[in-house]
Amino acid sequence: MTSGWSVDDRCTNCDVARQLAPDLIREVDGRSEIVRQPRDAAEERLLYAAAFACHTRSIRPASARLEAEHDPYPLALDDAVLFCGHNSQRTAGANAYLLRRPSGSLMMVDTPRWSEALAAQYEEIGPVTDVLLTHRDHAAHGRRYADRLRARLWIHEGDLDAAPDADRVLRGTEPAEITDGVLAHPLPGHTRGSVLYVADERYCFSGDSFYWSRTTGDIEVADSVTWYSIEVLAASLARTAERLRFEWLLPGHGDRRRLPAAEMAERMRALTARTATLRPRPVDFTELRW
Repeated sequence: MTSGWSVDDRCTNCDVARQLAPDLIREVDGRSEIVRQPRDAAEERLLYAAAFACHTRSIRPASARLEAEHDPYPLALDDAVLFCGHNSQRTAGANAYLLRRPSGSLMMVDTPRWSEALAAQYEEIGPVTDVLLTHRDHAAHGRRYADRLRARLWIHEGDLDAAPDADRVLRGTEPAEITDGVLAHPLPGHTRGSVLYVADERYCFSGDSFYWSRTTGDIEVADSVTWYSIEVLAASLARTAERLRFEWLLPGHGDRRRLPAAEMAERMRALTARTATLRPRPVDFTELRW
């Protein structure tokens, strides 16, 4: 078992590592730190998962080498969703996912860092038909993955300047069907063109519109990092929340969570009410409630 794990000073406090190894990595003075070394092989695997997801590669064992044999990605969250890991600096360390469809094909929701080797690995799992971008902040590698995988690239018109060569452009605020069982729900607020995607009334890929906070133990909006309008986001939630049914919350930033659909629905109603009370504030990453 490897020891001497540490986090270097390039850490941007993106929270990804703490999502994957919460008992081993904690937030200390606005950055991630190893709070104890792994006690067994299972805990060491958690640290490798954190290390291979970290967008600055700040998490390392004493040898400072991350051997490919320890790379766990893509990591199955259940039978239909894979977490890509390999988060990208160009998307501020955002999480990306692969969604399996009944036909055996895949959809990619947002993207990991660009890598030919990763693209080939995904292609081996199954054909990727679509790359679904949740908003402009996560668009950096969309075109490249879509071209390499011969997939359609999707974005909303509100953020079209971030992917002007997208193959499909979502418009307006009404839900749109991507394919059987997969709906896009435009949710302007975090950015003008933010979208969430709901698959099979089970999985909600929320981008940066809302996330699971370990601090509050609830679904939250990142009101301290809202680029477009928190008031527009409140209106979007008021229009959309009652239409949503899902069990898995799968955000771009912030933690993931699985709960019974009825409980998720109740928490979304409460989130909608709380968000309606919020007012614009300066962007401040230090105020995020991870």
